[in-house]
Amino acid sequence: MFEKVKNLLVEELRVDPEVVTPEAELANDLGVNSLELADLILLCEEKFNVTIDDDDLHTFITVNDVVNYLNEKTPA
Repeated sequence: MFEKVKNLLVEELRVDPEVVTPEAELANDLGVNSLELADLILLCEEKFNVTIDDDDLHTFITVNDVVNYLNEKTPA
């Protein structure tokens, strides 16, 4: 799942692949702003066929937060 999220960040949001690690913070380390975060959420919902609750957005601090959330929401 990490590689899938990393690919979305790199391909869709033009984030440098060298800086995308599980511990990287979306805003502070990767420079993802609130609009780009919204784009990332929409892309994840489409690609992984999940619904991400708006109330959960504040929990997405690091790349790993997104990965863990998607792992919990996607069917095995």
